[in-house]
Amino acid sequence: MTPLKMLVAAAAVTAAMAPAHGQGRLEKIKSSGEIAIGYRDASIPFSYLDDHQAPVGYSMDICSKVVDAVQHKLGMEKISVKLVPVTSSTRIPLVANGTVDLVCGSATNTEERQKQVSFAPTTFVTATRFAARKSSNVTDLDSLKGKTVVSTAGTSNIRWLTGINDAEHRQMRIIPTKDHPAAMLTVANGRAVAFFMDDVLLASLVANERKPQDWMISRDTYTVEPYAIMEPKDDPAFKQVVDDAVASMMKDGSLSALYKKWFEMPIAPKNINLNLPMSEALAHAIANPTDAADPARYR
Repeated sequence: MTPLKMLVAAAAVTAAMAPAHGQGRLEKIKSSGEIAIGYRDASIPFSYLDDHQAPVGYSMDICSKVVDAVQHKLGMEKISVKLVPVTSSTRIPLVANGTVDLVCGSATNTEERQKQVSFAPTTFVTATRFAARKSSNVTDLDSLKGKTVVSTAGTSNIRWLTGINDAEHRQMRIIPTKDHPAAMLTVANGRAVAFFMDDVLLASLVANERKPQDWMISRDTYTVEPYAIMEPKDDPAFKQVVDDAVASMMKDGSLSALYKKWFEMPIAPKNINLNLPMSEALAHAIANPTDAADPARYR
């Protein structure tokens, strides 16, 4: 059995075992005529606001196809899309309490998060690095001992950073910020020396700085981060529709086309091209769809 068939089969078995009571997301969407999509305002190029303050990006395009699949599954002529802004700190609670049906941004699939939410098949693979001004002369973790650093609250990056700081007695002062631009500003204005985040997000933030040549991104990587659309936990019927839609995009090549659009071509608002060819890890995940959280699956 292929990995894709195994993924679909597992979802089908889980759906058959689901309790009959309680309203799932499909029933809620059917009765309300609305699906709630959580988006990020500054996670370029996954989910961010364009010049018209509308959310756009790689993850938003994927979710648009998922909405079409949900509409088809329910036999509805139209589904209204309610766009809900989320942050790294609010996205999981908003999915868990039913306010948001899907989070379409740059969420890392982790075993800890799977205790509260589920994830669709992985659609991007990144790694934790740090960005700093070249003038700061920091190059690696050792050079940051005793210094002030920053990361975004609610992310897997800040969780790792706090853990390594305590375990290895690095004596870094860690500042949590509400979002990625605020973290970049904290380094830009000298309140912190380095910003720890997923390297793809750092690359887009640096590229959009007024003088990107003044910045560096660390050579060393510290964690592997598989991104996926965030879904409700314990709703196998809804998960199967979402996961099948993503897997179908992987199979027919449309996901690869979206990757090329957002990572290898100029994008709004400044027509900057990230020039980021698809990694071997992501190519393998597309060829073998998985919602695994284990970083070892992506090395």
